[in-house]
Amino acid sequence: MADGSDVIDLRSDTVTTPSEAMREAAGDAPVGDDVYGEDPTVTELESRAADLLGKPAALYVPSGTMGNQIAVRVHTGRGDELLLDRESHIYRWELGGVAQHAQVQTRTVDAGERCVPTPEQVADASVDEDLHRPGTGLLALENTHNYRGGVAVPKARLDAAANAAHDRHVPVHLDGARLWNAAVALDTSPAALAETADSVMACLSKGLGAPVGSVLAGSEEFVEEARRVRKLFGGGMRQAGVIAAPGLEALDNVDRLAEDHDNADRLAAGLDAIEGFRVPTPETNIVVLDSEPAGITSEALVDACEERGVRAGSFDEYTTRFCTHLDVDGDDVARALDRIETVVTALR
Repeated sequence: MADGSDVIDLRSDTVTTPSEAMREAAGDAPVGDDVYGEDPTVTELESRAADLLGKPAALYVPSGTMGNQIAVRVHTGRGDELLLDRESHIYRWELGGVAQHAQVQTRTVDAGERCVPTPEQVADASVDEDLHRPGTGLLALENTHNYRGGVAVPKARLDAAANAAHDRHVPVHLDGARLWNAAVALDTSPAALAETADSVMACLSKGLGAPVGSVLAGSEEFVEEARRVRKLFGGGMRQAGVIAAPGLEALDNVDRLAEDHDNADRLAAGLDAIEGFRVPTPETNIVVLDSEPAGITSEALVDACEERGVRAGSFDEYTTRFCTHLDVDGDDVARALDRIETVVTALR
């Protein structure tokens, strides 16, 4: 097994370590009690994030999952239906939180390669409230789409789905955990991609490299209620400027995400060249590998790669995810490919 200093960690873009600039910013940050709205660093971060996301206000939250859960709680009433893609993060990876925290039920659709429902799917799956049915309370979209391979969803698709929901007086939340990546890949702004969403969550601790935190943005009324729900969920923070300051530094890392996308391209091309591996060209920083033709399960591949000093994540029986980030450069990608080729030879 490779020693810790020689491990190439491609499990997620959440594994990055804070830069020296982030550490210095944390140490020098002016702070106050954020529950009272008195932390100037948090206030600055929220203001800057709101501007970048094109919304009147924003709220700093400890995690992207909490941001999504708050949004669902604020937008919906108990028993409402939440309409979303069956492979979305909110549905697949958040522990059924919407049932526990917002007491809503889910209605899923298969968005397929589009990654967001078509207007027709939104209309067909929406439910009007009546004596017997609760009604659709919220449409949730995702960009980039994690499980479907980091797809950067174009604005036109997002707007079409959102407008179909709005036609039925249903609000829209955008899970933009990697919205920054989508904006870079599509050569547009995060605000443009979030324009038709009533609320949007974006992570600071993924591709941007902050040690902790996400932002949840929307109208002033939405954020006011979201602040109360954050407190209800245990997310009220005191002198949070020490973690918000690295988040401000992280916002300067948006443009460099193009480097992660380039490295993902190199990684995908190298993996696809290995016999028995099928790897589509990634749109952002997530590489999804299908090893079924090679007869190698994802669990076996991940375990063997770990022994050779390459970390990856298992999605399904034959599906493995690799994720590039700011702590991985081109040389790391080349070394990872060499090690994975050795692994595959040994597993056959």
